This record gives sequence, C-alpha cells and structure tokens, in this order.
Amino acid sequence: MSSRVFAPGLVVQHFEPPLALASFKAIAFDMDSTLINIECIDEIADAVGKKAEVAAITEAAMRGEITDFKDSLRRRVALLKGVPAEALHGVYEQRLRLNPGALELVEAAKAAGLQTLLVSGGFTFFADRVRERLGMHEAHSNTLDIQGGLLTGHVLGDIVDGEAKKRHLLALCARLGCDPRHSIAVGDGANDLPMMGAAGLSVAFHAKPKVREQAMVAINEGGLDRLLEVLA
Repeated sequence: MSSRVFAPGLVVQHFEPPLALASFKAIAFDMDSTLINIECIDEIADAVGKKAEVAAITEAAMRGEITDFKDSLRRRVALLKGVPAEALHGVYEQRLRLNPGALELVEAAKAAGLQTLLVSGGFTFFADRVRERLGMHEAHSNTLDIQGGLLTGHVLGDIVDGEAKKRHLLALCARLGCDPRHSIAVGDGANDLPMMGAAGLSVAFHAKPKVREQAMVAINEGGLDRLLEVLA
C-alpha cells in the first residue's frame, strides 16, 4: 500500500487505519529524541567540551551510517572519561524535557490496557527517571561505570543495541502471551528498526529518513499523541 498523508505532518503507509489502541497489548518506546527532547550522551559530553565530537558519532549511528551500535556507543562513552557523575544530574534537571504528547500517549496506552516498555541505547540514570516520571511499567538501558564520583569511560554489562531492544519487546510479548503483531514500537533512529520491524505497528517520531521510510506511521509534525489520531 502506498503512503499517504493521513493529516498534515502525519504519514500512514503499509496499513489501512483506523486500528483500535485497545486491540494492542504492549507498546515500546525509544527514549532519546523520542520520549525526551535530547540525546543524553551528547549533553553529558558538553560538560567536557566534547559535544560536537560525540554528537557527530551519535548522528551517524542514528542515520544508520555506523552499523555497529555497540562500537559507536563504546567510542562515545570513552570520550566521557573523567566527567563528574554530578554532570548527569545537571543534564536531567536542566536540559531533559519530555517531548510533547509523551505523557498523553503513555497514559492513553495504559488506560487501554497496554503494557508500556522503555528500551534505550542510552543510560539507566535517565531511563529509570523517565520511566518513573511517565509511570511506565519497565525500562531497559545501559549502565555507565562510575568510580570515585567520575565516569570511567566504560559501560557495565551487555549493551542495549537494536537487537536487544527487539529482544526486550519480544520477551514482553511472550510474558503477556500475545503475538508480537499486537505490539507497537515507537522510535526515531536506525537502532530502533529491529524492534519496529518485529511489532505489529511501527511508528517513526520526527525520525531519520531511513526510519520514516520503513515505519507504518510517521509523525513528522506535532507530538507523540498524534498517534491517537490514527488509533481509534
């Protein structure tokens, strides 16, 4: 099915709306630049004057030009070595904002009986706080190694990349006993494509061209709650 403009700034392709929100059982969200307005790692890097260097790697990874997300994350985190952990609090309190419509969409999903999942290639410091702020059910992300109050430049444990996001969504569906086709995945970057491909409804939010092209719904203007215009 060819794409069509469902409403200004809202493109629908590969399916025929309306669908009912309540017919889905789970919804998974990326965090940085999807639920929130920033790329947290870029803002942490700003604390040591390395934002441009880190942001260039972030942008290339999101466009899909760097295909090894784990390697790109390790490279960026290495540049954060020596950053005071207190800088994380500064980023959260001073720079991080929920994107428009995030709270409204999450609340609508919960009211319709969906389990809400945050899966991020970013960091637990922010993901856990955003999950709590939005009242979401669970969150999975990466843990920065901190010793002596300073970032070491390393990530602890396995890195949450695109395939891990997909696995977390599929695991949630398995726990719920539902087919993955009864799930929704929302993201903006290339590492969101695996989980978006596994879901029954994929949503691109102010996304990179590669992601917009493959998503079933592309929100190019306005807030996340515009998805509710498609879902009856």
